[in-house]
Amino acid sequence: MLDALRNVSGAYSIAMLTEEGLIAARDPQGIRPLSIGRLKYYDENSLSDKYSYVVASETCAFDMIDAEEIRPIKHNELIVINEKSLETGEITSYKILPETPIAHQCIFEYIYFSRPDSRIFGHNVDKVRRKFGKNLAEEFKTQPIDGKKVTVIAVPDSGNTSALGYAQANQANGSTSSYEIGLIRSHYVGRTFIQPGQDNREFKVKSKFNIVKGVIENRNIVLVDDSIVRGTTSKSLIKLVRKGKPAHLHLRITSPPVISPCYYGMDFPDKSSLIANNYETEEEIGRFLDVDTIHYLSVEKLLEAVPQDEGISYCTACFTGEYPIAIEDGK
Repeated sequence: MLDALRNVSGAYSIAMLTEEGLIAARDPQGIRPLSIGRLKYYDENSLSDKYSYVVASETCAFDMIDAEEIRPIKHNELIVINEKSLETGEITSYKILPETPIAHQCIFEYIYFSRPDSRIFGHNVDKVRRKFGKNLAEEFKTQPIDGKKVTVIAVPDSGNTSALGYAQANQANGSTSSYEIGLIRSHYVGRTFIQPGQDNREFKVKSKFNIVKGVIENRNIVLVDDSIVRGTTSKSLIKLVRKGKPAHLHLRITSPPVISPCYYGMDFPDKSSLIANNYETEEEIGRFLDVDTIHYLSVEKLLEAVPQDEGISYCTACFTGEYPIAIEDGK
């Protein structure tokens, strides 16, 4: 495995079960998360408690089976868990490359992919997302209009804790604000931006969300979402919220504009399909989406919100076009 992985370039988290044990590894740059957990059980042969081991990209998977998190697998690390590990509790660890590079963890894991009840890269997702919302409110405060306070609603589920952070910070900054549940999500519908085909994505939005009209009607609404990729989902969602007849409708995005495709595991399209590359200003994007105002979180405030660990950096290629791992064919 070490010989093979030393000839691989790119992002990966790997788990393999062999006859001799469990092997797991993160790529040298550590783009994707992976953690080790253990599950206690009672061994009737020895009449004592023992442990089995598990690995998962998100720690919420451990919670489902009552396993405890031990630690994240480090970037550039390959681990082996075998019979000896079960007896002694020792996990064998190897470096994939002799010298460990600086990690470039995917920042989009915190923004969208991971569940808020998970720990990834050793940190709580919920706490980071609240900071996204707080920083966004500090950059772009929303004021009451015509005596109508600011009503903050989230695009569930990834926008929930960010919207709560936005509402709290906007209130603290002097704008009367409250967090309300204005959109209800059906959990029987999957994630929309990865659905194949634009028509299919538009239908998924209609079946995925419904509005709470009593929360939205004649209110000064701030809709908080995690990101905009093509704009198809956002446009359909704004059209749905408009049916609730808000007095004002603002859109706040807890990430910067997506301007580049991802080559490390996310299904982002080519540059021409990304909405941020088709309009020069936020105002133009806002007019296209039919919102009164729109603001994105800056790259600087995004990076300020994420944990700063020694030897750790973040991949922000989808926002900056700067790729930490060379792409084939000169892309």
